[in-house]
Amino acid sequence: MKYSIVIPCYASSHTIRQVVEEASAEMTRLGRTPYEFILVDDFSPDDGATVRELEALASDHDFVTAVALAHNVGQHNALICGLNYAEGDVIIFMDDDMQTHPSQLDTMISGLDDSCDVVYGYYADKKHSGFRNFGSWFTHMSVRVLIGKPKDMKTSSFVVMRKYVRDSIIKYPAHYTQMQGLILRTVSATRIKSVPIKHFDRAYGESGYTLKKLLSLWSNISGFSIVPLQVSKRMGVFISICGLIGLIWLLFRKIVSKTKILGWTSTMMTIIFFSGIILLTLGLVGEYVGRMFLTMGNYPQYVVRDIYTQTDSKKDIPR
Repeated sequence: MKYSIVIPCYASSHTIRQVVEEASAEMTRLGRTPYEFILVDDFSPDDGATVRELEALASDHDFVTAVALAHNVGQHNALICGLNYAEGDVIIFMDDDMQTHPSQLDTMISGLDDSCDVVYGYYADKKHSGFRNFGSWFTHMSVRVLIGKPKDMKTSSFVVMRKYVRDSIIKYPAHYTQMQGLILRTVSATRIKSVPIKHFDRAYGESGYTLKKLLSLWSNISGFSIVPLQVSKRMGVFISICGLIGLIWLLFRKIVSKTKILGWTSTMMTIIFFSGIILLTLGLVGEYVGRMFLTMGNYPQYVVRDIYTQTDSKKDIPR
């Protein structure tokens, strides 16, 4: 059995060598061989420092393949890129900052038994900031509502999966990717396990996720659900019924009391409110249509600029 460890890298020149060498030492100690590392540089903004470090790792170790992307595509698209190059029977996702620590590999891999096909590690004590913890909680709730993620399923970026899951994921053609959505549409929730692991502090620097990037990643969840459109439709029905009831009530008052009904301000505020609802709904529909348009136009998930291995062989996988 071969193991593939896929690591998306972003400004990680100070940490990625430690991650690879400690993880490879741990895999060897556990007897989990052979193994390979697929390192994907997501166009790091560090003047090529990360790419140079990945190239050096590929030169030093025959089990390392380094992929440099031509522009930034986000962590989840970078993971799909790595999956396209992974050849293992078991695939492992890790981070580049030592928070998904190599010492937890035994717990993660051991969890992959006959009863499950995907193992998520989860942290009882997270080392993220309060902002990141809130973002994780909000994403968890969104995935529950929009995709139907089970309430008791706890997740993180530390994942182990079988090869058939990888084979299904890489068939997904759209640019707007969300890995939990891809896994949940591939594997029954009853065959996904969550195991507790220890969360470590970042070895160097700070997270590259900004509020804008977190919101962009969160919005990709909608690509795996039509719940927002269903909510919009039900909201429209509810508002229409309320409007009809209000119209009947106004007509009744006018006939019975013959009272002149004033209220220009309230009328204008009502018009503005419902105009906003209409524009919001149109924008939502437009977002779905726009993403369909980009997908049909073969908007790429990623573009590979260079690949580095010890033998300098080039693997051509078009995207």
